[in-house]
Amino acid sequence: YGEKRLPELLRKLCRIGGLKWIRILYCYPEEITEELLSVIAEEEKVLPYLDIPIQHASDAILRRMGRATDNKKLREIIALVREKVPEICIRTTLITGFPGETEEDHEILMDFVYEMEFDRLGVFTYSAEEDTAAYDFPDHVPESVMKERQAQLMEMQQDIAFDKAAEMIGKELTVVVEGTVEEEEAYVGRTYKDAPDVDGLIFFRSDENLVTGDFVRVRVIASHEYDLIGELINEFAE
Repeated sequence: YGEKRLPELLRKLCRIGGLKWIRILYCYPEEITEELLSVIAEEEKVLPYLDIPIQHASDAILRRMGRATDNKKLREIIALVREKVPEICIRTTLITGFPGETEEDHEILMDFVYEMEFDRLGVFTYSAEEDTAAYDFPDHVPESVMKERQAQLMEMQQDIAFDKAAEMIGKELTVVVEGTVEEEEAYVGRTYKDAPDVDGLIFFRSDENLVTGDFVRVRVIASHEYDLIGELINEFAE
């Protein structure tokens, strides 16, 4: 039909009774509109979570990647997201060591990550793939340099993530049960801020028998690195 209709699709999905949580993953920055943010803010089933693959923050590298946004536009989009959905959890992924990436480009990216304070962040080193435009680009970055830059970014993000986890203490959250940790006699689950496999977890105890897929209310009482520790408030969430 020649036009994008993600907001309309989301609203229709929300009418399906069996769906509890709808999470938006891999949403390019240029696809984030005020209409989409209104859906996230208004529809209870659409989680306040956005996975935005920005890849880099240096204009020079973004152009070489063929991306549709630049540093200024990325900042504007992130500010708009946080304005329209204050409780939003933003995840992003970055690529370090893209061909032609200079130390200055890396510093721009470091500054961007420090200032944006993403809730969740993954960093990958560039991998040369045949049949891609970048495969034949000059100035490939040495593997050792890519690894060092990746480590610097992740070390910075670690401090941000640990602080954000600590800020969750005292909050009451809906948690989806993922299973048990038998040696700890505890359950493990995920909050709205945690996509499967890539984000953190929350651990809590319960005298009730819970099964994978149950939704319960949990109060956060502590944090441990990327994960949370909680206590059960009630057995089942609405």
